[in-house]
Amino acid sequence: MQAHGDRAAAPQVSIILPVYNAELWLDECLESVLQQDFEGSMELSVFNDASKDKSMTIIEKWKVKLENSGVLVVIGGHDSPSPRGVGYSKNQAIAQSSGSYLCFLDSDDVMMPQRVRLQLEAAAQHPTSIVGCQVRRDPPNSTERYTRWINQLAPDQLLTQVFTSNGPTVIMPTWFCSRAWFSYVGPFDEGGQGEPEDLLFFYSHLRKGGGVIRVDQSLLLYRYHPNAATHSVLETTIWTHRVRFLEERALPHWATFTIWNAGRQGRRLYRSLTAGMRRKVVAFCDVDENKIRKGFYCHEDSQERPKPRVPILHFRAARPPFVICVKLRV
Repeated sequence: MQAHGDRAAAPQVSIILPVYNAELWLDECLESVLQQDFEGSMELSVFNDASKDKSMTIIEKWKVKLENSGVLVVIGGHDSPSPRGVGYSKNQAIAQSSGSYLCFLDSDDVMMPQRVRLQLEAAAQHPTSIVGCQVRRDPPNSTERYTRWINQLAPDQLLTQVFTSNGPTVIMPTWFCSRAWFSYVGPFDEGGQGEPEDLLFFYSHLRKGGGVIRVDQSLLLYRYHPNAATHSVLETTIWTHRVRFLEERALPHWATFTIWNAGRQGRRLYRSLTAGMRRKVVAFCDVDENKIRKGFYCHEDSQERPKPRVPILHFRAARPPFVICVKLRV
C-alpha cells in the first residue's frame, strides 16, 4: 500500500465502517484494513454510533497505525444516550468520506488482504453494479445452508433469486460500489433498529437498473454471533418488504398464477397479497392428498362476499406460472 503523496487529493477507495459497541472485534477488523495489498490511495471512514464500550479508544489507537502506513482515517460519531441505527451510521460515514469507490465493512468482520484490490477491479468494469464476494463463516458450522447460498449462486441467480427469504444475493458486509452509483440509488433508510436498510437499498438499486456481481473468492471472514445487528430485524418486517417487491417486480407481468404450496407458507403469501393480486391466484397446488381432497382454500378474513375459495390441485394438474412458497432452514 502506498503512502499518500498529496493528502488533498481524494482517495480512490473509502472503507465505510459503522461502529457500535464493537470492542471485541475491532482490533482484528482494523488490522485487516492495514493488511490490504491494494497499492492505490485509500481512506477509512469510521462513524461511532454512541458506543458505550472501549471502541473509540481502539479506533484512536489504530488511527495512528493506519495513517503511518498511508491510510487516511476520518472519524465521526455522536454520544447520544441511544444509537441511531446502522442506516444512519453508514450514511454519516459515507458523507464524511471522499473516495471515488465505497467498500463496506462491518466492525465484527475481517477482510482478506486482496479484498479492496479485487473488488475495485470488478467495480471499475461494472460502474452501475454492487460488487460482492464469497465469504468464510465464523464459526464455520453456523448457518451452513445460508453460507452455501451466498457462495454458490450462479451469476444469473444473483438477479433471479432476489425474492427469496435470504435477502440481498450479495450480502451487505461484502458490498463495494462507486460513490456516484451509491449517490444515485441511496441513501440508506434511517428507520433505525428493526429496519432492513440493506434490503431496502438493494431493492432500490434493482429498481434503478443496477447489476449484481460477485468476485468468486473468499474475501471476508463473516462472523455470526448473538449481538449482530441483523438479529434485530423481525422476519415479519422482511416478509412484508419481500411481498411488496414481488408484487411490484414480478406479478404484474402475469394475468394469473398458481401458488405452489397449499400449506402455511402458501396461505400466508396469499393473505399477504393486495386484493388485486389475490384475484390473479387461480389455484394452489400441492402433493399432500389431504389438502387436495379438501378441494379449496377459503380466505375467511376477506371482506369480499362471497368469500374467495381458491382451488387446491395436485401439482400435475396445475398450470404455470408458479410462485413456489416453501420455508427452508438456514
